[in-house]
Amino acid sequence: MSAPVYLDYAATSPVDPRVAEAMSRHLTQDGIFANPASRSHMPGWLAEQAVEGARRQVADLIHADPREIVWTSGATEADNLALVGFMRANRARGRHLVTSIIEHKAIVDTAHALETEGFEVTWLTPGPDGRVTPTQLREALRDDTVLVSLMAVNNELGCIHDLKALAEVAHAGGAAFHVDGAQAAGKLDLDVQRLGIDLLSLSAHKLYGPKGIGALFVRRHPDIRLEALIHGGGHERGMRSGTLATHQIVGMGEAFALAQQEGEADQAHIACLQTRFLNGLADLEGIHRNTDTRVALPNIVNLAFDGVDGESLLMALRNIAISTGSACNSASVEPSYVLKGIGVPHARALASLRFSFGRFATEADVDTAIAELRHAVVALRR
Repeated sequence: MSAPVYLDYAATSPVDPRVAEAMSRHLTQDGIFANPASRSHMPGWLAEQAVEGARRQVADLIHADPREIVWTSGATEADNLALVGFMRANRARGRHLVTSIIEHKAIVDTAHALETEGFEVTWLTPGPDGRVTPTQLREALRDDTVLVSLMAVNNELGCIHDLKALAEVAHAGGAAFHVDGAQAAGKLDLDVQRLGIDLLSLSAHKLYGPKGIGALFVRRHPDIRLEALIHGGGHERGMRSGTLATHQIVGMGEAFALAQQEGEADQAHIACLQTRFLNGLADLEGIHRNTDTRVALPNIVNLAFDGVDGESLLMALRNIAISTGSACNSASVEPSYVLKGIGVPHARALASLRFSFGRFATEADVDTAIAELRHAVVALRR
């Protein structure tokens, strides 16, 4: 049996073979395997050198200083460190956080946890295109607002926030600006200087790197203060203790370096795949786009199909790897909270699927998906 056509890149991407090869050189005894914190011998120095080289590669993609990159276990930990670490460290200035109802669960659940600690959260409802406007944000700010957290690209819709405009509003109100950039890195120009981002969460496995590694950009000027969540050794300038996973860090660095070199070509390829996919379904009636493709990356398309149940359609598409929404929420039979959050009717939300394209997807993959999708929709409607 052949492997399914993989169109679930928003959930995770396969590791680029070049990344895997770089990682393999930092695992075994004949490679650079030592603890990067072991500064009393050459193997340790070489491991530290590898870690710092990767730190620069990640920093270069977002136009940051390498000293502003803090390694984490992934974007979820980076989101937790950004929100909890910042709110606790700045509670004397204010206890108010602003975010939106369709953020990734790593933000939503963390914000709810902060509410149990006595912090206050204003939950913004985005428009039908999935975006919060600068005016909405301005109206939500208070004298005690210390942090605004909004994702760059929504993981179910692909919609892109106007980060520069939102950062300007946040800063004018005296708040810092955090961005979950997991779905955006390597696909958008996430220039933290130009955009005015103070904290940026990053993931390797959305960008052809390994799972289990991520980073948090923490601006140095003006200095952003965080309270550590993990203690034990004072690694990462006291913000995140723990022995660094050299091979995973090297993998993330290589993935980000490749994205800097090939990101534009990747996006052009993916845009062609998206156009081919949508054109191939254009004459099939009863399809609704939950993704407003005018304000979204081409990587993600969320579609609803009249007259079918999303889970049934997903089961019918056995040879196509896609999802009904975020991978973090896929065990639920409830409609996506993101789709409900932008006002998609209940029945339509239940009949929705997310298709996401990536570097290794081909035109043949898209053609297979179109053919199977058309057959399954027609069969289920009968």
